[in-house]
Amino acid sequence: MYSLILQGGRRSRELHQWQNRVMNLLLQNGSTFTESFSSVVATAKDLSFEDERKRKTFTVSYLIDSLGLTTKLAESISMKANFDEKGNPDSVLKLLRSYGFKDCQISSIIATYPRFLVESPEKSLRAKLHFLKLNGASSSELTEIVSKVPKILGKRGGKWIIHYYDYVKEILQDQDTSSSSKRKQTNRNRNVSVLRELGVPQRLLLNLLISRAKPVCGKERFEESVKKIVEMGFDPKSPKFVSALYVFYDLSDKTIEEKVNAYKRLGLSLDEVWVVFKKWPFSLKYSEKKIIQTFETLKRVGLREEEVCLMVKRYPECVGTSEEKIVKSVETFLELGFTKDEFVMIIKRHPQCIGLAADSVKKKTEFLVKTMGWPLKVVASTPIVLGFSLEKFVLPRCNVIKALLSKGLIDEIPAISSVLTSPKLKFLKLFVEKHQDVLPELNSIFTGDNVLVN
Repeated sequence: MYSLILQGGRRSRELHQWQNRVMNLLLQNGSTFTESFSSVVATAKDLSFEDERKRKTFTVSYLIDSLGLTTKLAESISMKANFDEKGNPDSVLKLLRSYGFKDCQISSIIATYPRFLVESPEKSLRAKLHFLKLNGASSSELTEIVSKVPKILGKRGGKWIIHYYDYVKEILQDQDTSSSSKRKQTNRNRNVSVLRELGVPQRLLLNLLISRAKPVCGKERFEESVKKIVEMGFDPKSPKFVSALYVFYDLSDKTIEEKVNAYKRLGLSLDEVWVVFKKWPFSLKYSEKKIIQTFETLKRVGLREEEVCLMVKRYPECVGTSEEKIVKSVETFLELGFTKDEFVMIIKRHPQCIGLAADSVKKKTEFLVKTMGWPLKVVASTPIVLGFSLEKFVLPRCNVIKALLSKGLIDEIPAISSVLTSPKLKFLKLFVEKHQDVLPELNSIFTGDNVLVN
């Protein structure tokens, strides 16, 4: 079956190289960790933990001071875009303010598109804002609409930008129309009113309006789709409600039935297929060929049929993972020194690992094994730790442990589970409060005010 998956002109040469390399790695007999870790050594271009930490700290402070953001939101933005000088972000804020945006509105835009802070404002923002002004947008309309739906600025091409801008403007104005006017509404406006009455929040409604798919433009199909979603128990306040609407509106009943049957042939029961759909509605958006390909690729890397089904039930998003990414994931773990059996155990215990970026897996594994001293097999047995934020979660706890070890307050490094998977209050009780009298700076080490591990 795997040979069939590999056939076809659309398979790139790089994918074949990956597959050959993975097969070779699978045949090797347990290379040592020190040998395999040569591929993990950071290049000169890589930021060290300390450099990266400083950039994120600078970014967080800048956002709090310049826009009054909460620490939580500023930290979230710094994970997606960070910088160590304020020249460019100052230019971005100056430009937005020159168009009349208030700081609270700018915060909404930056939270949606953090990359604007590190891109040239002349190239990424000015042209789009200028285009909207030229096409009749008043300052008050511009700031209100763009701040409510920042994704308008993510559209490319003047035609699309003005199209979606006018679209959202019309809906916002329709909220204030009289009941007599509402009788003359288009299907689109009527459908938006229905969704609003069901409880779909405005942020989801407006994003729905600027998507290229138009599940709110029909009548009968829209009504049928909404009825099915409501009967299935989707919460209108959840993004999954809108995702399910996309799927039911876009696909015919026959197509949905074919995809459901594909999952059934691969080992899922009918009830399980719908459980998967409720977890991740886009599980039915993929072609039957893609669904089968993902199942077969996962079996090829070592999972049995029932294990693949369990993985899909726990992490439906894996269905959308490309074959290239799955192969790359295998390659990454094996090059780090994990055995094939350990890799299978990792994705069985924490399926999300299949979708983690290679650089992230390498950096976290290097830290946990080389800096902290936990064996690879321990990391493999607790793979959930690979999904934790290194900066925000792993380092603060490990800093505390390193401090305790350096002061002789504990004799050996504790189990990885007690350090990284125990609840925060339990961790604080075991490793901070217990030794607070002897080492009063432990709390500041935990909060990041005093960093020991670089």
